[in-house]
Amino acid sequence: MKKKSKKSSNNETPNPNSIPRAFTLSKYIYRVDEIDSLLDDFPFIKTNKKREYLNVASAFDIESTSFYRLIGNPSMTCKKPPEDEYDDWEKCAIEYAFVFGINGRCIIGRTWEEFMIICHKLSDRYHLFSERRMIIYIHNLGFEFQFFKDRFEWMPIFAEEERVPLACLTTLGIEFRDSYLLTGYNLENVGKNLHKYKVEKAVGDLDYSLFRHTKTPLTNKELGYILNDGLVVMAHIQEEIERLGDITKLPFTKTGYVRKYCRNMCLYDGSHRHNLNKFYRYHEKMTSCQITSVEEYKQLKRGFQGGFTHASGLYSGQVVKDVTSYDFTSSYPAVMIMERFPMGTGKLVQLKSTEEFNKYLELYCCLFDVYFENIESTFLPEHYISKSKCEILENESTDNGRIVSASKLSTTITEQDYFIIKKTYKWTKMIVKQFRIYPKQYLPRDFVRAILKLYNDKTTLKNVAGKEAEYNHAKEDLNSCFGMSVTDISRPDIYYEDGKWGLTQPNIEDDLRRYNLSKRRFLCYQWGVWVTAYARRNLWSGILECGTDYCYSDTDSLKIRNVDRHLQYIKDYNEYALIKLKDAMEFHQLPLELVMPKTIEGKIKVLGYWDFDGHYNRFKTLGAKRYFMELDDSKHKMTVSGVSKKKAVPYLEQLAKEKKVDIFELFNDNLFIPPEYTGKNIHTYIDYPIKGVLRDYTGKLGEYEEYSSVHLEETSYNLTMTTSYIEYLKGIREINNIQGEELEI
Repeated sequence: MKKKSKKSSNNETPNPNSIPRAFTLSKYIYRVDEIDSLLDDFPFIKTNKKREYLNVASAFDIESTSFYRLIGNPSMTCKKPPEDEYDDWEKCAIEYAFVFGINGRCIIGRTWEEFMIICHKLSDRYHLFSERRMIIYIHNLGFEFQFFKDRFEWMPIFAEEERVPLACLTTLGIEFRDSYLLTGYNLENVGKNLHKYKVEKAVGDLDYSLFRHTKTPLTNKELGYILNDGLVVMAHIQEEIERLGDITKLPFTKTGYVRKYCRNMCLYDGSHRHNLNKFYRYHEKMTSCQITSVEEYKQLKRGFQGGFTHASGLYSGQVVKDVTSYDFTSSYPAVMIMERFPMGTGKLVQLKSTEEFNKYLELYCCLFDVYFENIESTFLPEHYISKSKCEILENESTDNGRIVSASKLSTTITEQDYFIIKKTYKWTKMIVKQFRIYPKQYLPRDFVRAILKLYNDKTTLKNVAGKEAEYNHAKEDLNSCFGMSVTDISRPDIYYEDGKWGLTQPNIEDDLRRYNLSKRRFLCYQWGVWVTAYARRNLWSGILECGTDYCYSDTDSLKIRNVDRHLQYIKDYNEYALIKLKDAMEFHQLPLELVMPKTIEGKIKVLGYWDFDGHYNRFKTLGAKRYFMELDDSKHKMTVSGVSKKKAVPYLEQLAKEKKVDIFELFNDNLFIPPEYTGKNIHTYIDYPIKGVLRDYTGKLGEYEEYSSVHLEETSYNLTMTTSYIEYLKGIREINNIQGEELEI
């Protein structure tokens, strides 16, 4: 396949008498040979890079069958071989149907040859090449890419991880992009969040356990399922085209929306064409906030930690009655408004005394490496230091990944981390190294205005009829304000060449130089390090207050017993938070109302407040991201990382009924959930060609040939607790004389 050359401009002029049909979702299924009837004269939009994009919503999706075939006798197939014969079988996967959509109309085809016909038709009809492109969106592009990667000739591929391309351009001028990374939702939830073009993903209409090939007859129900996958993606892309103006305004990822919005607010006040003084003032601030060395950058990366998620060892594995949940109202955005952050170049300091050390901790943002000897926890309900963040660690005792004690320990922390460690540990020796200080100040006013605008939209638009789209975007963009601030400055380059993925290590010095000198930079990596540090400090104020009533925490929320004992703390905390918000608003000369907007029901939602988040009759946790709840209405909810709540909870309810046991008895160490109830799949990438004949579920034979593919297989889930964690829990219960499976409060 040769690279297409640029077409003559005479051939690029659309027919003025051919007006593209308005976007409407059609339930009619077109054939591949009807492709020409769908290709209207859609307009091209030019970008500032002198590139053109066809302004039309388009989508592609495949359906595949996964199976095993017997090595040496490929006509013998099965869904899954016996475990003792596993090595005698080979994993295979084949495409058996696809949907291609353009402007609300869909073609359902069966073979790769048919899809290639469509792609060549598109390329010829619209005179596509590298600078004149058509975008086709695919939900989970990495999956389809693995199937068709050897059927196209590729230009350089844009990817953030191996096998996860964000965008890939063929020499035909067709660019595939990932709509999952654009939305952050699975296809079912994309459908639920559509507002103008209503169509929902069909759920449960296609039995994936049945073998199918390209000759397998498809029922009307199955065709409708395949069709809707294309319609949902197209409807979302069309809504975004209409909301933003044209297809060139759509970013590659969900974070791209808020990044563009905040950049324009900070540098251009919403426009590239005016207020150069504003641009240079903000750029001057960024110039003063540089990372001056590779070592400083590495230290900042070591010092960055995410949210604190953990279970109190006092209650892990126990059923606790009468548990209340509180969470912060937009925790990360709140600290971004009310706290002060590194606002200048870091400086290494040679400490001369403990007094000087404490003075710096109070007056500056501080980052340092710290070494402890004979460190031991003094706070029984919870432990702060993460084992994964320790560089030196000897003779440690751990609480599910958190340090209880160690003879030697070194890590990198901020002053906020130190304040918590000082309150909850004791030690015989501490050495501070690489002590770096940053002058601290509130975040720039324009960035603060951008965050507050999103918070106000999220609050005031919730449950407002006709504003669902605006509310969803404000909510997602608000959550992304923090994430984009800690985007890694120097990352490996992922490339795809000659059918293989590869990785090129970055040059940190070059990347830092570009970062420091960038005129479009409006964020500082340092800010993100302290956002999570402040948020952890706030969360730990609640953990320390609740003490032995604290059961579980997750980033911005606490689950606690005896809530009445702690209502005064919640009131006092919220009053202090409001004082800090008032100080920040006064500094920025912004109205206080921006941090306390009203919902449509008239309720004031103050940014950063502790807020009631629910009550449970019974609650049980088995560690981080593993808990089971019985609500006040006796309904059950479960959170286990990677397991489908919709499938697993009904399974456990039915199993408890059959065994005539309390459902909480099933949620325990060694809990086993069969493959069909987990919602988890194992992905096996097959990077070599396969061909053969498959007998489908109707008994019909069909030939198949794939250049590469992905085998999907449902997998079971076995919840296990580590031996060290079990031993820790036994020890803590002996100390506290905790008996039995259930705690009466």
